[in-house]
Amino acid sequence: MIKCHLSRLMGENKMKVIDVVRATDLHRNTVTLLYKETANRVELDTINKLCKLFNCQVSDLFEWVDD
Repeated sequence: MIKCHLSRLMGENKMKVIDVVRATDLHRNTVTLLYKETANRVELDTINKLCKLFNCQVSDLFEWVDD
């Protein structure tokens, strides 16, 4: 299973969903799905924007854990 750490990164940076939306120009639904870890797929452009915003690597944003 792929875990998304967007909620942790947002908490560390004291950001709300709307803050991420405004900073990245991503759709609110996209950010919400990633925040709640209910997204089924993620565009590379989305990953790029989030990594740029949080100045992190993809591995800081996503993690694979065995079911």
